[in-house]
Amino acid sequence: MAGELPTRVWWQRTDILIAIGVIAVVLMLIIPIPAMLLDFLIAISFSLGLITLITVMYMRKAVDLSVFPSLLLISTVYRLAVNVSSTRLILLKGPDFQGRIIRAFGEFVVGGNYVVGAIIFLILIAVQFIVITKGATRVSEVAARFTLDAMPGKQMAIDADLSAGLITEEEAIQKRLEIQREADFYGAMDGASKFVQGDVKVGLLITIINIIGGLIIGITMRHETLKSAVSTYTMLTIGDGLVSQIPSLMMSTATGIIVTRAVSMDDLGTELTSQLLTQPRTLWIGSAFLMFLAILPGFPKIPLIVLGGILAAFAIYLKRGMAIQKEEREVEEKKEEEAASKGPESVLGLLQIDPIALEIGYNLIPLVDPEQGGDLLERVTMIRRQSAIELGLIFPPIRIRDNMKLDPSTYSIKIKGVEVGRGTIRMGKYLAMNPGTVTEEIEGERTTEPAFGLPALWIDEENRQKAERLGYTVVDAPSVIATHLTEVIKKYAAEVLGRQDVKALLDSLSKDYPAVVEEVNKSGATIGDVQKVLKGLLREGISIRDLVTIMETIADYFPTVKDHDELVELVRQALARQICQQYADENKRLPVITVSKEVEEEIKNAIVETERGKQFAMEPRSQRRLIERIKEEVKKIREKGLKPVFLTSPEIRSIFSRIVMSIVPNAAVLSSFEVVPDIQLEAVGNIAI
Repeated sequence: MAGELPTRVWWQRTDILIAIGVIAVVLMLIIPIPAMLLDFLIAISFSLGLITLITVMYMRKAVDLSVFPSLLLISTVYRLAVNVSSTRLILLKGPDFQGRIIRAFGEFVVGGNYVVGAIIFLILIAVQFIVITKGATRVSEVAARFTLDAMPGKQMAIDADLSAGLITEEEAIQKRLEIQREADFYGAMDGASKFVQGDVKVGLLITIINIIGGLIIGITMRHETLKSAVSTYTMLTIGDGLVSQIPSLMMSTATGIIVTRAVSMDDLGTELTSQLLTQPRTLWIGSAFLMFLAILPGFPKIPLIVLGGILAAFAIYLKRGMAIQKEEREVEEKKEEEAASKGPESVLGLLQIDPIALEIGYNLIPLVDPEQGGDLLERVTMIRRQSAIELGLIFPPIRIRDNMKLDPSTYSIKIKGVEVGRGTIRMGKYLAMNPGTVTEEIEGERTTEPAFGLPALWIDEENRQKAERLGYTVVDAPSVIATHLTEVIKKYAAEVLGRQDVKALLDSLSKDYPAVVEEVNKSGATIGDVQKVLKGLLREGISIRDLVTIMETIADYFPTVKDHDELVELVRQALARQICQQYADENKRLPVITVSKEVEEEIKNAIVETERGKQFAMEPRSQRRLIERIKEEVKKIREKGLKPVFLTSPEIRSIFSRIVMSIVPNAAVLSSFEVVPDIQLEAVGNIAI
């Protein structure tokens, strides 16, 4: 056992063996070798070509043999070295040359006729050079170019899958390495295919030199007759050329196969049989054609009939096999359906959660039934369109279904399976709301409007016109649900926006603005980064319809600004005109509640930088005092019929917005950088200590 360890270790050191082999190949070009060793080296050349060809045929993907370009170079140099060595022996020994393999090809394979041998050799050279080598070279060039051109798209697809959570970080790294290997492989094959061309040319050149040199040596030095010299040296040279070109032909064929199997998913034999022999009718047609030729006069009947019969037998066998596979597939599908209906997999569909859903009690079913005059489905469609226009967000389809657990007159709005809104509808009645200017009351059932929480009345049909004359705002039952659903969509748009939705938006944008999406990808921003920025805008009621400006801003700043909150602020500044127009009146007047420098300084000092971004850590007593002041100013503003809009410095805007949104959900907080010059600010309140 002790004596086996060095042998095993030596065999494992293949790097040393390969290095020694390459050096030996170079020495073969200089040092003469005996005929017996030459036969051994020629046999190695044949074996190497045959093994390479068979290996290529059994590969599933071209990059599985990424060493092929280097192997092609080494084998080419090896064959040339053997060719040079054999040429040296032929010219030195002449009629006494003892290379048995070369003599066998020269005498037995070509029948001892050097003219026939020369013709076969030239045909072999033409086939290899004009057909195989030229085609393989062209395919290598095209494959290399298209592989390099496709790299950015493949990288983007990997980044998109990673951002969407379809693959892990390790899988993404592995896929990127595979893309890099594929590009390197086809780039190397583009150059390595030139070795094959050179090998053919040099082989032909060596053969010509060998014949001429042999004739000169035989006639002038060995004093042979012209006929004897031509017979000896031409025969040996042609045998030498065939010995060299047949392994070269194997390597050329392997090169052609490996570069033409770019989209293969299995070995060559399996793919040929699975793709070529999939239609029995083609075999029937081929069999009938051969049988027809057999009955024509002058054609050989036995070969055509035998081959036609073989094709017919294959067609029958293939048709039976396909019928059996179809029956087995149907049985398997039936078993799977039965197992799915009985087994635990049947509950998988229940695990899916709708992004947004509307559940109704059974008394409200007529609202969604067109046959009963219900138009709620049409209203929901209009809500999705309106959301796309106002928010720039294409909401997923809103699922409406009945829920027997709900009160018969109640509806529930759910976001990702969690209820976020609920209301009660009185069928056949109308909801009347006092806008604050009506003094005369009307008879009805007191309730609360579900969307805004305002006091309201359910009134009968006969009191509708009277309520409208008095100044009440009167809406029907479907409008109540539609309004509530619209407000829920606006409020929870940021939660509904998923990465798949962001990808759909970017795909749509890339059709008209491909350069913008390309710049975002080059900046390093993933779909997840874009999603967080869009969520930050939607969370404060900012429309993302101007997606071009948003993406351009991300592309400009993401290489240096990685904090998503800061990116949101930069995007808001880029959307300044849109934001001002959203809150200003027709005269471009924007009433705002300002924040004193003392309060801003106090808030700024309470901001703490953490791993999760900026956090607000104000002393509880001061925080309560600040909240009270905000509530007081908001109350004053609402008494004037205005929407609360706060104006702060850019440094505290995001933090102050969190504070305000927690107590006044429909308020807005702007920074001074978000106000465009043509907007007239009007201070209608101030937050001061």
